[in-house]
Amino acid sequence: MLAIYHAVLYQPILNLLVGLYDVLFSDFGLAILALTVIVRGVLWPLTHKALENQKAMLDIQPKIKEIQAKYKDNKEEQAKAMMAVYAEHKVSPFSSCLPLLVQLPLFIALYQVLSAGLKSENLNALYGFVPNPGTISTVSLGFLDLAQRSIPLAVLAAAAQYVQAKMMQRKDVKVHGEASKDEDTMAIMNKQMLYMMPAMTLFIGWNLPAGLTLYWLLTNLAMILQQKLAFGKK
Repeated sequence: MLAIYHAVLYQPILNLLVGLYDVLFSDFGLAILALTVIVRGVLWPLTHKALENQKAMLDIQPKIKEIQAKYKDNKEEQAKAMMAVYAEHKVSPFSSCLPLLVQLPLFIALYQVLSAGLKSENLNALYGFVPNPGTISTVSLGFLDLAQRSIPLAVLAAAAQYVQAKMMQRKDVKVHGEASKDEDTMAIMNKQMLYMMPAMTLFIGWNLPAGLTLYWLLTNLAMILQQKLAFGKK
């Protein structure tokens, strides 16, 4: 399994990043920017489909709440009615998790590349057609060392995460009666997640190499753009 991970994720990301740095940019920050664009481009169809599913899930929330109120004492009928609504609108409550599950291994591989893979003694994992620069300068724009942590980048990444999460919030039609308590509970949970995810981003990014935090920031900005495109469709 480790060999598969190394061949499918770690080695391609290492080679792509080194190739972008050595052949095109000679600036590590620009290489990470280009890497982010490539990764987001590859994942664009999958992410776009998941975002459209999320939008559809938000749109049918009033119907879901009505079903929860109507069948509050019959969980079996409630589940059947909800599945019928999902089938009618061709949505899945679980498909939105797929892009996150795909991105997590990529994030781990990039962390390992930035942490140790760029050291001169570890560049033997390069493909034969990728030039070996010998040493790689992780300083970008002449002042930002992307191998060290950067608190400003962590703050920016957390802010972008907040904007991204805020875009997923919406004011649903209120359902009165017994369902109002469930609705209030869901609203509280959504509000907690709105602040919890940026806080986690800030906490984790505080100690990560700045190159990884930069990738996280750029990914969040790309997600904001993609969400705007997907959610802007009528």
